[in-house]
Amino acid sequence: MKTSDMTRMTYRDAIRLGITEEMRLDQDVIFLGEDIGLYGGAFGVSKGLLEEFGEARILDTPISEGAIVGTAVGAATTGLRPICEMMFMDFITLGLDALVNQGAKMRYMFGGQAQVPMVLRLPAGSGTGAAAQHSQSLEAWLCHVPGLKVVTPSTPAQAKGLIKAAIRDNNPVCFIEHKMLYDAVGLVPLDEDYTLEIGKTVVERVGKDVTIVAYGTILGKAIEAAEFLEEEGILVEILNPLTLYPMDMKPIIESVIKTGCLIVAHEAVKTGGVGGEIVARVVESEAFDYLTAPIIRLGGLDVPIPFNQELEAAVVPQRNDFVHGVYRLLNRE
Repeated sequence: MKTSDMTRMTYRDAIRLGITEEMRLDQDVIFLGEDIGLYGGAFGVSKGLLEEFGEARILDTPISEGAIVGTAVGAATTGLRPICEMMFMDFITLGLDALVNQGAKMRYMFGGQAQVPMVLRLPAGSGTGAAAQHSQSLEAWLCHVPGLKVVTPSTPAQAKGLIKAAIRDNNPVCFIEHKMLYDAVGLVPLDEDYTLEIGKTVVERVGKDVTIVAYGTILGKAIEAAEFLEEEGILVEILNPLTLYPMDMKPIIESVIKTGCLIVAHEAVKTGGVGGEIVARVVESEAFDYLTAPIIRLGGLDVPIPFNQELEAAVVPQRNDFVHGVYRLLNRE
């Protein structure tokens, strides 16, 4: 794609653009959530949508996440394509019954005769000083539910492509947006037909010495570490699983076969995290025979996210954790 067909915008604006394009293309797309109308959403993603699409399609809801998700599931089964926003991913706990026991299972229980085309937008993660109840990364919970799809874009272009694909999908899609990425700027395609296929892992950086798998803001820290290590002659390959469930393992396995070393990282709590599943699948694959060192997992400590800024940073992986991990794998420490 030519640079002339793209423009620089924030992650926040890219999500808004994708939603706007899909609402213009399909009258069945509606948007509901707390303060998404005049206020424009907790993080400003829906600013301007009420003025263009009106109250019939931009629906301010009561402060009841259970009602929001339940309404979305019901609307989806009648042929609408609802997008619903949780102010914070933490509050998905209040909507899990409708999502897990209804939305995720209806297509299966009705023999494929029912579809549930809905998108659940989930602002997640730490870094904003929002403390323990507004900073969690709960993607591993959602990845344990057959019938859901779980995506997590890391760049503005990925955000636009995946939100459009999620809206067009006929299954419930959990769209995880790390709050610290909203102001990130990048080139975004302007083509209304631009989407990214759900279910793909992408190579963000090519290397030959060590494989790193990371997503969300942790991806940025991995890239920073790779740039530092390149100055020492160490070439790190970085893969980004844009879809956490169902995950595309093929590029990861191929990379591990090439490098023989693997680091898997995420901000979510390390125990029971997505990283453990990636490690298990690598060990179960032909890549196991190519490993030259034990796999390293980086993840959040088993504690609630602190309010204090220094403590908040201390409980999730940082650039130097990747650097020292690579040194360990290559026996440089």
